[in-house]
Amino acid sequence: MKSRSRFVTILVQRDGTTKTQTYRLRLATLRLGGWLLGVAALLLALLAVFYGPTFRAAARVPGMERELSRLRAENAKVRELSAALDSAESRYSQVRQMMGGEIVRDPLLIASTLPVAPPIKARLASAPAELAPGTGLPQYWPLDEVGYITRGQVKAGGRDEAHPGIDIAVSTGSLVRASGSGIVRQTGEDPEYGLFVLLEHADDYQTMYGHLSRILVASGATVSASQVIGLTGNSGRSTAPHLHFEIRRLGLSLDPQTMVKEGS
Repeated sequence: MKSRSRFVTILVQRDGTTKTQTYRLRLATLRLGGWLLGVAALLLALLAVFYGPTFRAAARVPGMERELSRLRAENAKVRELSAALDSAESRYSQVRQMMGGEIVRDPLLIASTLPVAPPIKARLASAPAELAPGTGLPQYWPLDEVGYITRGQVKAGGRDEAHPGIDIAVSTGSLVRASGSGIVRQTGEDPEYGLFVLLEHADDYQTMYGHLSRILVASGATVSASQVIGLTGNSGRSTAPHLHFEIRRLGLSLDPQTMVKEGS
């Protein structure tokens, strides 16, 4: 015996009229429509979960592009201001050199409430001094760059720690030249001196060059006065880039400032 299909009757009556419209739908069709609506709602929910972040990120792209354009414009202005500042500092330095440091006072001296010790130049800001050919004694400054003596020769005794030689503040990578002709007695690395070169000269003189960033000569090599033997650095027991320059004779440390020339 066949089962009878079930139907659902829907009556629709418009306002102000007595006529009605009748819609007769199978119950199975309504159930199928409900399932289809549920599946569609589930798909929409899954799309919202998985693709929602992508849609939101895509919506932020135009704003991020505008922000990137603004940052690029600001960076361009910063570069222009930096170039202008460098130019102004260069011109100020030229004016100071033309007029003299005593006429145009250093801003640090003006602003400081404490007395500021004047710097001691390690060599003058001019062309390197001409070296006498064939000399074996250490008598020339080992740097081409303008530097400042930050620590001088200190003998043992008292409260100050002994310090043989002098420290010359100079930027990393500056050329280090032999103070006189001689033989490379030793090169290497030491906990105190860092990378170093030890030269042996005539009359039992020796010179030590410490805290280097690179050694450019080999042990046993013969070097002439002013020959490049290394590059300045900050190796060993050092808190800032500088060159440790030391002169010795018969095991005694001599003050380099009493022997070497500052240049002309």
